[in-house]
Amino acid sequence: MDHPSPTDAPAVSECTLEFHGRAAVLAFDRHDVRNALTGTKILEDLLAVTAWINQSRAISVLVLTGNGSAFSAGGNVKDMRDRSGDFEGPVQDVEHAYRHGIQRMPRAIFDLDIPVIAAVNGPAIGAGCDLACMCDIRIGGESARFAESFVNLGIIPGDGGAWFLPRAVGTQRAAEMTFTGRMVGADEALAIGLLLEVVPDDELRDRALALAATVAAKPPVTLRYAKRLLRMAQSMPLDQFLDTCAVYQGVAHQTRDHHEALAAFFEKRPGIYQGR
Repeated sequence: MDHPSPTDAPAVSECTLEFHGRAAVLAFDRHDVRNALTGTKILEDLLAVTAWINQSRAISVLVLTGNGSAFSAGGNVKDMRDRSGDFEGPVQDVEHAYRHGIQRMPRAIFDLDIPVIAAVNGPAIGAGCDLACMCDIRIGGESARFAESFVNLGIIPGDGGAWFLPRAVGTQRAAEMTFTGRMVGADEALAIGLLLEVVPDDELRDRALALAATVAAKPPVTLRYAKRLLRMAQSMPLDQFLDTCAVYQGVAHQTRDHHEALAAFFEKRPGIYQGR
């Protein structure tokens, strides 16, 4: 049975937010524009939820997905054509719009202290593809497909996609996807490591929730430290990284959840963790 929503959870306007125990599911809910990330309130909802999660101890894993037939079409191409919204004005205005608009998304996802699972339910195009790559784990339905399509519109991945995509699929494959802008189907995405699993479309949400439940059942403090270490490992020298690991391990050994995990191991039962 789902737990009630935390009383301090933020309100969302163009997404739906559900709670399944210590797992949160944020689903983009602007099917009319294929869950575009510009020209909608989806980004604001995402930023509010991620900021709240980092301040709360209630959530251990976040699932991102789309309602409707698309994960996210990325930027609103009509706004690009009309030079409106984030794409209006001279260079300085567009630069400002990117810095204070879509670029808040990679910072928010990268700074999130808990694991993030993308349940890719359809096309993930442009910034939608990049958002999926920002997540720790990606599961796709059979209709999932990806395109790093910016070059097709004569622009670059201004949301930081050239930083995230190579970390998901390797530098050579990322270069090929970026330079061609071609569509990658679910089976190929699985083969190149862009997806961890492919499942039937009607099983995607349940599979993502099952994986989220498995993760959320682990000691909450440990999960957050492990997420931080995976993030730090991308840029920290080894000696400094190992020093950080030693400190985090010292903290972990002192938590009540560590002692509960040991008891559960020897008693051959699931652990009951308090995040302490």
